[in-house]
Amino acid sequence: MSVHEARRKRLRQQVRATKVDGLLVTNFVNVTYLTGFTGDDSYLLVTHDGVQLVTDMRYTTQLEDECPGLKLQVRSPGEKMLDTTADVIKRAKVDRLGVEASSMTVGLNNALQEKLPKTKLEPTEDLVEGLRAVKDKDEVAAIRLACHHAKRAFEAVRAAVTPTMTESQVAADLEYQARRFGAKGLSFEPIVAVGARSALPHGRPTQLQLAESDFTLVDWGARTGQYVSDLTRMWVTGKISPKFRKIYEVVLQAQLAAIDAIRPGSKCEEVDAVARGIITKAGYGKQFGHGLGHGIGLEVHEAPRLTKQQAVELQSGMVVTVEPGIYFPGWGGIRIEDDVLVTPSGHEVLTDVPKQLDDCLLS
Repeated sequence: MSVHEARRKRLRQQVRATKVDGLLVTNFVNVTYLTGFTGDDSYLLVTHDGVQLVTDMRYTTQLEDECPGLKLQVRSPGEKMLDTTADVIKRAKVDRLGVEASSMTVGLNNALQEKLPKTKLEPTEDLVEGLRAVKDKDEVAAIRLACHHAKRAFEAVRAAVTPTMTESQVAADLEYQARRFGAKGLSFEPIVAVGARSALPHGRPTQLQLAESDFTLVDWGARTGQYVSDLTRMWVTGKISPKFRKIYEVVLQAQLAAIDAIRPGSKCEEVDAVARGIITKAGYGKQFGHGLGHGIGLEVHEAPRLTKQQAVELQSGMVVTVEPGIYFPGWGGIRIEDDVLVTPSGHEVLTDVPKQLDDCLLS
């Protein structure tokens, strides 16, 4: 049994437990996870005893290469995706159809219901995403390689960076170097934020030069194959100020303690509380306004979420970011982020870019 067949088998168990006759997978990332097909504009119908991919002729050859043996329904030129999908569902005799509530639009839901008046559409939540949260060994290997590519790109950029470079130039160089070392590209548009702009957790690169402040925040990741990494490091272009030193050491202490708390059975909210408690005790609780981290995999943001009121227990095979931060509007922000694998006995940090205070200094 292939890895994708095993995933579909586990999903069928979820479908049965949800008491629907089938699930229509409309999230293209979920389709990729379940089939290995890397295209888009395709839906997957998963029933108790089979699967069928609804696609079009553009992908016929690609599908033969990526998922041989998968049952296909190829829509004809000019035929609407909705019509083909409805026909497939009718032939499968699905009376209760699960749909992905977080993926399917209201418009598509209503249009599909009109085509299938005798079929009851049941919204479902996170059936595939729940499976994706726990990575198999091949997924872990892909994420590990994405972390390596991110590290190589960062090292190359850091070695050549100059004070007159702009945020945008650093971002562009990260993209180039990631591809040069074997990645498909970056996981997302990188955040390169100089000085006060680093107080924006998702600030976009501008023409501001690194020399216009003593420090810069760099948040980036590489996409290798279909999987991603996600890291954050700080650069200091001048001297390490007492304020920067104090805040950085608090953030680093919070991050290391939270990583140490990661193990199977730990609750997401408990790990978040470890870091948040250290930052709050230091007097910066109000300056840490986001969750501690999130899962990564095929997407940059996946389940689980390390944040408040998330009682989900960590499981071996999950990969999460740990990224505490302290932000002061007008001054800047400091964030440190790594990717961490939950192992049967604890955890493994997959990212190994140096992060001690002295490592922030640019020569």
